Amino acid sequence: MDHTGYTLITGASSGLGREFSIQCAAMGMNVIMIALPGSNTFSLAAHLMMEYGVDVKAIEFDLTDSILLVKTLHELMSDFDITFLINNAGIGGTVSIMESTIESIDRIIQLNVRGTVLVTQTLLPQLLKHEKSYILNISSMAAFTPIAYKTVYPASKAFVSSFSLGLREELQGTGVSVSVVYPGPIMTNSGVSTRIVEQGMKGRMGLLTTKEIVRIALRQTLAGKGVIIPGFWNRINHFLMSMIPTETKLRIVSGAVKKEMAIK
Repeated sequence: MDHTGYTLITGASSGLGREFSIQCAAMGMNVIMIALPGSNTFSLAAHLMMEYGVDVKAIEFDLTDSILLVKTLHELMSDFDITFLINNAGIGGTVSIMESTIESIDRIIQLNVRGTVLVTQTLLPQLLKHEKSYILNISSMAAFTPIAYKTVYPASKAFVSSFSLGLREELQGTGVSVSVVYPGPIMTNSGVSTRIVEQGMKGRMGLLTTKEIVRIALRQTLAGKGVIIPGFWNRINHFLMSMIPTETKLRIVSGAVKKEMAIK
């Protein structure tokens, strides 16, 4: 791809987003990092510029502020030539729906659903100007089945999946290639890591590092692949689960989540 353009990454300061920022910079891409205020994004941007000799811009604001989001994106498009969009920002949680607050439910929807669509739609006119450009949306293995005690999160990731695949078809014949990646379990923080370890071999079967997930996602996105499921066991799991009736699948996955909640 043309490395004189910029790769815009949302949720860029931690987890997959941080690793996307690092690996894109290492590949010679100029990067625009968007993250929440106080996320130490500026420090990482300075390090990447020094380490890899690329231009890295860091912007910190809340993506759920739709008016500020669109305003900021238009300003970025007037100053930078964006050729690659990575919609990584997202949030989840494990809690009974009756114990969820309206604010926490709304934030998942605003960030995972509305944020993904708004960023994509706003940047699309500029992406379409290029002979070749890319959109990579981050879904989850959770998108493939409803899950009790998570309810809103897998539904939001199923939306990201459907949106991405529909958009890919809509943009056939243009220079924009749309991909969607479905990561499995990731040790993103101590709480998640503890829950994965407590699940034993079953919890660790599809486990990949953020570095490996990002490496696979970038390579296959730049190769034009639409559906990306990193990891052999995750692909096997997806194949097997696709053969199980939804009701059975729902009980199996939700039962595991319920046990996980009891452990906590």
